[in-house]
Amino acid sequence: MTTSTSETPEQLICAQALRLGFDDCRLARADQPWAAGERLAEFIAQGRHGEMTWMETTQVRRAHPQAMWDGARSAVMLGINYGPDHDPRAVLDQPDRGAISVYAQGSDYHDLIKKRLKQLASWMVETFGGEVKVFVDTAPLLEKPLAEASGLGWQGKHTNLVSRQFGSWLFIGSVLTSLDLTPDAPGEDACGSCQACHDVCPTGAFPAPYQLDARRCISYLTIELSGPIPAAFRPALGNRIYGCDECLAVCPWNKFAQDAREQQLQARAILKAPRLADLVNLDDAAFRALFTKSAVKRLGRPRFVRNVLYAIGNSGDPDLIPAVQARLVDEAPVVRGAAVWALSRLLTPEAFVEVRAQALPEEGDEAVLAEWAKTPA
Repeated sequence: MTTSTSETPEQLICAQALRLGFDDCRLARADQPWAAGERLAEFIAQGRHGEMTWMETTQVRRAHPQAMWDGARSAVMLGINYGPDHDPRAVLDQPDRGAISVYAQGSDYHDLIKKRLKQLASWMVETFGGEVKVFVDTAPLLEKPLAEASGLGWQGKHTNLVSRQFGSWLFIGSVLTSLDLTPDAPGEDACGSCQACHDVCPTGAFPAPYQLDARRCISYLTIELSGPIPAAFRPALGNRIYGCDECLAVCPWNKFAQDAREQQLQARAILKAPRLADLVNLDDAAFRALFTKSAVKRLGRPRFVRNVLYAIGNSGDPDLIPAVQARLVDEAPVVRGAAVWALSRLLTPEAFVEVRAQALPEEGDEAVLAEWAKTPA
């Protein structure tokens, strides 16, 4: 591992990362003991992962970087800023609009980051040799603990990474390598006595500081949960139709963050505050067209329209009743069930009884029938 400059390999790697468009680069050892695997095991044992069964099936590989790849010696941890150019909470005061998490308002970050990670990894092999593997979010690698070990930031009380430079708005990617690289100093927790992220959570998803119960988290409920969202949480959704930015947006460290500098990561205007009236009528083709290159597309139209219907039920807008009634004959049961709940919130009891009498003879799905049974007579 030799170079023709006086700079160290670590300096050269991070300089190359910045040239490729990453906003931060830090190094960690991938072959040192850590407690992250034990915390994951406890999280799963308590059932806090909900329906995310992939966390359980890949638990052994997630326990430590070397459990997934025994050749890993070092980790190059990369960050890309996606700080919004607007207050993501402002849309919550517009009940006729849908709130989509900032990270999903622009191009899918997986595609953008993975391309750059591969470029960096190829350059590393050409320059220094060794073996490499790249990761961005979807692989069984605990990236946030590695990012903290590298000094990229620290895992805040909301369990997400917090950076002194970019606040809570940082995408993470990593390159594991067989090279022996000198690590940077680990991140130091700077949350202090602040618990703003806990206080603002609409569903009380944080049992304690630095702990998350995903089963109560709106991001989990609107994205990961495949069936109906539990009725107890539906009012708290408000108009959030994809994810939730509350705990991120309230973080005081965001005052040091700047707007994302790349057009690719900036929000498309149409996704900042889309009209619920437009979204509820999307068929599969229109859904795919609207969310092309967006992370929302992976959700699928039924689950997304389910979320839209819950938001409409929370809107109190009677003008949306016809659009909701049209979804009572939707091909997706999860959509029909959400339409039932929305109508129970928008119609008078008398009008609801009439609609139910017409719809019940045509309904054969048990989950949808259960929704009708839950609503007042």
